[in-house]
Amino acid sequence: MPTLDGAVVLVTGANGGIGTQFVHQFLARGAAKVYATARTPRTWDDERIVPLTLDVTDPESIRAAAQAAPDVTVLVNNAGVAVSSAGILTHTDEEIRTSVETNLVGPLLLARAFAPQLVAAQDAAIVDVHSAMSWYAVAGIYSATKAALWSATNSLRLELAPQGVHVVGVHVGWVDTAMAAGADGPKTDPADLVTTVLDAVEADEYEVLGDETSVQVKAGLSAPLEVVYPELARTRP
Repeated sequence: MPTLDGAVVLVTGANGGIGTQFVHQFLARGAAKVYATARTPRTWDDERIVPLTLDVTDPESIRAAAQAAPDVTVLVNNAGVAVSSAGILTHTDEEIRTSVETNLVGPLLLARAFAPQLVAAQDAAIVDVHSAMSWYAVAGIYSATKAALWSATNSLRLELAPQGVHVVGVHVGWVDTAMAAGADGPKTDPADLVTTVLDAVEADEYEVLGDETSVQVKAGLSAPLEVVYPELARTRP
C-alpha cells in the first residue's frame, strides 16, 4: 500500500490550480520532496519543492526529467490541455496533435520513463488525472484523448500492479481552475479534489470519482447509447 510519508513526488502541470494543490498537499502529508514541473517552472517558497523544467510533449524533455529526478516514488500525470471547440471534426491539425501529445502520449511516456525506478522503490504509485469526459464524448478531441488515457491507465495498472506500483485514475467534471473559467455549472474546489485523490492513494484505491458528475456518468455507461446520447435517438427517421 502506497505511503505518502517520506515519498518523493513528481507533479506535472504544477503551476496550475490542481497541480499547486498536489504540491502543497503531498508535503502536508509528509512527502520529503516534490518536483514541481512545468514548461516554465515558477519559484516556490519551500526548500522541499524542486522546480523542474518539463514539456510533456517532448520525449527528450521527459528523458531529461527522469534523469534529473531518479528518486521519484510517486508520479502524478496532471498536465493537460483543452481546446475550446467541441466538434471533433472542427479541430485544427495542431489542436488534435497537441491534445493527443499532451493528454495521452505525454503521460504514457512519463510512466514508461519512470517505471524502472518506481518498480525498484517501495510503496510507489502513479496518479493519472482523467476526466468525466473520458466516459462522455461531448468535448471533441478532449474527450477522445481522456478516454484514451483512461484505457492506457488500465493497461498500466495491469502491468505494474504485479511489480508493486499502484496506479490510480482520477475522474472529475469541472474544477474551479483557469482551464474551466468559461464553463457554466458547478465546479469542484481543486483543494477538495486533491484531498480526495490523496485519500484514495493512501487507501490503495484504484479509481477516484471526484464529483457527482463523474458518479452519474459512470453509472450510465451500461445504458443503451440512445439513452447516454439522446441526440442519436432524435436523428432516426
